[in-house]
Amino acid sequence: MKKFLPILRNSPFFKGLTDNEILSILHCVNATVISQKRDSYIFRAGDATEVMGLVVSGCVLVIQEDLWGHRNILAKCHAGDFFGEPYAASIGAVLNVSVVADMDCEIIFLNVQRLLVTCPTACGHHQKLIRNLVSVLANKILILNDKITHVGKRTTREKLLSYLSAESIRHSSLSFDIPFDRQQLADYLCIDRAAMSTEISKLQKEGFIKTNRKHFELTVSNDADSII
Repeated sequence: MKKFLPILRNSPFFKGLTDNEILSILHCVNATVISQKRDSYIFRAGDATEVMGLVVSGCVLVIQEDLWGHRNILAKCHAGDFFGEPYAASIGAVLNVSVVADMDCEIIFLNVQRLLVTCPTACGHHQKLIRNLVSVLANKILILNDKITHVGKRTTREKLLSYLSAESIRHSSLSFDIPFDRQQLADYLCIDRAAMSTEISKLQKEGFIKTNRKHFELTVSNDADSII
């Protein structure tokens, strides 16, 4: 586990903890490391879990799928990001999402239930970790609220602009990279890829955006209504 410390130190889940405290916590929560190949499932909808996952290499997608293969991307998790914590923290909760490796990756599983019982040694870092877990869960709610805001827009163009505007604000820049490729972005915004590509092309021709693969540059118009 020591080789993962540089990533764990920067994870919000371990904020304020020393290396020794992190290693102690990993032992306390029965941390185990698994390796997954690209496109393999880590969690499947319909299962229950007592563990949450921490990505330490590669990245994963948190998705919802229907029986016909339509995919709704809820989040993309990179090294240092967590997934599955709400389900792991609620005994008997059934997953309504799946988690799929977006590339070859390594995951640390942590047994959340061991955090929710009194620590036999009453260690201070155990309490810090619980506070950090609450913060991580609160942040996930904010991220989900952002997605609801984007997909709640009426048109493909409005959904795109809502997302790109939020990403610009998050990066504090009009020039930024997004975490999704084109198909993933369409799945995240719950729109048709072809329709999305058409709108992106229109926005470029109209001078509102410039884009190259995952990179976007926005131009702020003096007439806010003209972009809609």
